[in-house]
Amino acid sequence: MKKICLFALAAILSLGFNSCSEDNPSGDSIFGKKTIHRDNFDNWLLTNYTYPYNIDVKYKMEDIYSDMKYHLVPADSAKSAKLAIIAKYLWFDAYAECVGSNFVKANVPRIIHLIGSPAYNSGQGTMVLGTAEGGLVITLYMVNNLTDKMLTDYATVNEYYFHTMHHEFTHILNQKIPYDENFQHISEGKYVSGDWYLVRKAAANKKGFVTPYAMSEPIEDFAEMLSVYVTTPPADWEKMMSTAGTTGAPYIQAKLDLIRAYMKDSWKLDIDELRSIVLRRASEIGHLDLNQLN
Repeated sequence: MKKICLFALAAILSLGFNSCSEDNPSGDSIFGKKTIHRDNFDNWLLTNYTYPYNIDVKYKMEDIYSDMKYHLVPADSAKSAKLAIIAKYLWFDAYAECVGSNFVKANVPRIIHLIGSPAYNSGQGTMVLGTAEGGLVITLYMVNNLTDKMLTDYATVNEYYFHTMHHEFTHILNQKIPYDENFQHISEGKYVSGDWYLVRKAAANKKGFVTPYAMSEPIEDFAEMLSVYVTTPPADWEKMMSTAGTTGAPYIQAKLDLIRAYMKDSWKLDIDELRSIVLRRASEIGHLDLNQLN
């Protein structure tokens, strides 16, 4: 054993001296040079997402950002382009108009991952529309379901896309600055965890929640409250509050008051101003050219 060790040491020293004698190694490098090929959409994303907001939009589905427990389909590039135009206009630019571009740069996710299909939860009959991970990555699903006809129906496109964008962004803000813990006590004892999908919307309203999904847990309740409020026209909001009635409306209003204070105190953001901006921009979608990347 001792001889072997000494022999190995001698061999290592010999290799070491030999390697030091070559100051200019010849031959090709083992590290290949990878050329990045960008098409028109890729260059548009650089100009409109990466340079102004430091966001990397990934629409060519990557395993590292995909939840492999679902059977997922890559996003169509043409529909990804349309959704990217809409998301910028209704999401990031809306916040920038409301509270300034520095807020957006500092708080938006670093990566937006677009998936073509929904993420179906087998056995529940539900599907995931979006996720936010660690304040860094937001995944948006159902890109391939986006159609020109859908864009004329605000309620549908809001349910699947706009509302989801604001919901997931709310999670990022909450991860950076936690909300008042009193929020979770407002509807304490009424959360149903994974059984939320068994509750109808009107029943959820009467219990003090804006959607059935809000009944899953407080953190989702908060995100649903804010995202529903800023994307819902005042007349529709009042209709929902009417459905909630005397049993549910006071709980919804109490949550809204805490959210309004949280956003103002923590982020210097007026949610009523943001709502006005979002709804105005939503009404202007028909004037956006979604077929040209300008």
